[in-house]
Amino acid sequence: MAKRSAQFFPKIGTVRFEGPDSKNPLAFKHYNPDELVEGKTMREHLRFAAVYWHTMRGTGGDLFGWGTAQRPWATGECSTREAIDRAHAFFEFASKLGIPYYAWHDRDLGSHGRSLKEANAQFDAVGRELGKLQRDTGIRLLWGTAQNFVHPRYMHGAATSCNADVFCFAAAQVKKALEWTHELGGEGYVFWGGREGYSSLLNTDLKREMDHLGRFLHMAVAYKKKIGFKGPFWIEPKPKEPTRHQYDSDAAACLNFLREYGLLEHFQLNIEVNHAWLAGHTMEHELEVAGAAGALGSIDANMGDYFLGWDTDQFPTDLYLTAKTMLTVLKYGGFTRGGVNFDAKVRRESFTVEDLFYAHIAGMDTFARGLKIAARVRADGRLDAFVKDRYRSWDSGVGAKIEAGKFTFADCERHALSLGDVRGLESGRQELLEAIFNEFI
Repeated sequence: MAKRSAQFFPKIGTVRFEGPDSKNPLAFKHYNPDELVEGKTMREHLRFAAVYWHTMRGTGGDLFGWGTAQRPWATGECSTREAIDRAHAFFEFASKLGIPYYAWHDRDLGSHGRSLKEANAQFDAVGRELGKLQRDTGIRLLWGTAQNFVHPRYMHGAATSCNADVFCFAAAQVKKALEWTHELGGEGYVFWGGREGYSSLLNTDLKREMDHLGRFLHMAVAYKKKIGFKGPFWIEPKPKEPTRHQYDSDAAACLNFLREYGLLEHFQLNIEVNHAWLAGHTMEHELEVAGAAGALGSIDANMGDYFLGWDTDQFPTDLYLTAKTMLTVLKYGGFTRGGVNFDAKVRRESFTVEDLFYAHIAGMDTFARGLKIAARVRADGRLDAFVKDRYRSWDSGVGAKIEAGKFTFADCERHALSLGDVRGLESGRQELLEAIFNEFI
């Protein structure tokens, strides 16, 4: 299809960096893509991605009200023409923001169709158009995934469904989504089991379902190798909602599952802020767990509401959140194939297309400031020095021998008997360290 001249956002031009003194709501105050931080540009550090689902398909609806969003590309036709118009609107949006990457679920791009064959045909048509738009704009695919949770067929799960036909349908969707992720040069591929869990153990064979999920992921690994896709697989943890319990409940549970089923070498994690909160963790905890295991792949950038117990997917505007996030990301070497994708939606009351720009600008500026704060904390060195000194007893003598595997329980007992008592314990200085961190906000 030919490149279109019509604009979906005619009142909005290219959003540029104007600095912290700017009062222009359609300008960046802190995100300067070419600014160097620790030897890399902000663009390279953050690898921002706009997401297709909330941005293009979100309606502003919730459990208690109809949609409010004004979206000129949403005609409700579910036609291929509408899907292609939506792709052009999305790339115009991302281009005007200067966002270098994007991400999608397969059914964000088109529709479920009346059959898998019909859905695949529409997916192919939109996929071809996406390839042209990527070439025209230089915007690249961060990752793709399959939406195996919305359709009624997935009411009992997808890979963990009690029905083998549903398992096959889910596998077919992943196969197709993986093919197009590969075709479009995606950096990685994400698995999010939106309904891979249970609502009641009275009707669930947990062991069998987890075995099926392990088999499903092994099949995906085999197909990835068959088509030559070189990007990583990422699993996105989430503890609950809509199910009572999901098998990928948090980073540690995911890593344990991958080890148990012999999949750890093939997967990393895509950590989401709001999912971490729902699991009762902080974002930096989940990132540390993933990073310590060498499994930190990418992140979903959003935040929740401390007073609400569900996945509100708000745009990240908390400097403490983004600074601590980037401090951990930098600690583990930064992103390689992953990035910061805005799995976030404007509030129901923010219903205009301009609000989409305001929200992304806010999130990008907040992450840019978080990156700069994290870099200053690292350059200052006081926090790292304190932690290193706190564990100094492990750097030599008995501690070093224990870490090297050269001490037994009997050796520990002999050493403990020689001590008489453990002396020399020092304060953890939590309040001091929090005050030091505050110096950089």
